[in-house]
Amino acid sequence: MTEQKTIRRNVSGFIVLDKPYDMSSNDALQKVKRLMNAKKAGHTGSLDPLATGILPLCLGEATKLSQFLLDADKAYEVVAQLGVQTTTGDQEGEVIKQMDIPADWLAKLPAVLTQFMGKTQQIPSMFSAIKYQGKPLYEYARKGIEVPREPRDINLYELEIISNTEDTVTLHMRCSKGTYVRTLVEDIAIALGTCGVVKDLKRTQAGPYTQADMVTLEQLQQTLETDGYPGLDRYVKSLDSALSDWPAISLNSVASHYLKQGQAIRVNALPDEGYVRLLSEQAVLLGIGEVVGDGTVAPKRLINQ
Repeated sequence: MTEQKTIRRNVSGFIVLDKPYDMSSNDALQKVKRLMNAKKAGHTGSLDPLATGILPLCLGEATKLSQFLLDADKAYEVVAQLGVQTTTGDQEGEVIKQMDIPADWLAKLPAVLTQFMGKTQQIPSMFSAIKYQGKPLYEYARKGIEVPREPRDINLYELEIISNTEDTVTLHMRCSKGTYVRTLVEDIAIALGTCGVVKDLKRTQAGPYTQADMVTLEQLQQTLETDGYPGLDRYVKSLDSALSDWPAISLNSVASHYLKQGQAIRVNALPDEGYVRLLSEQAVLLGIGEVVGDGTVAPKRLINQ
């Protein structure tokens, strides 16, 4: 007897997951995809297995927007453990160095943090997912191989002390894409005259999404059992929600028609440059446009709704 194939649902939007500790982003994605019975799903850039917090997951047409959330600014709450260095930059790695912590480290810390604010460069950790000759750096690192890495431009907008103990400090940070928290913690510790690792890491913001938007795997599972898919769909945020802080351009039916044919269109009151949300007369997201000058916007990514 032929086994009946499961029919997946065409559901589009974002699930803002509170990723559990010690779970990979892909494992979290697959669990949510199965719970939602979604035909298509993806994530917006991985979050370390040992990190918790906001992991926006894309369902259906939202996968077309994943790159734009990947490029968005992020915020974290990180606990830095001073006086120890490990192979991985966090407490899961092998300890390779221990150092005394200067008695005046806390007094020096505000000035040290100032050194890292704004636009700087950072050499990525060997345990990052950046690829070298087609393989992620962490694959080399796990074999004890170190490869050359080019410095990357980053921007640190906020870096504030939340609390501290004798040998730890909890920091709030808001940064541009591509900022490696492990590397930042190690660099801050060196500037204080010691060494350090990440003890705990939580992402508290990704683009427009904050902790208030999060849902746990347990909540999703319980909702599926009690309210079925209609209940689960209440957690799905609209496609437009990922771009809520972008300029919005409303198009009439004629302009929408030409846009859907892939043609650039002239629009009044456009920004001078950058990306914009393109909305129909009914305020439905049509896609993302890029301002190409002279009052013209070209389709960058179109959405089927």
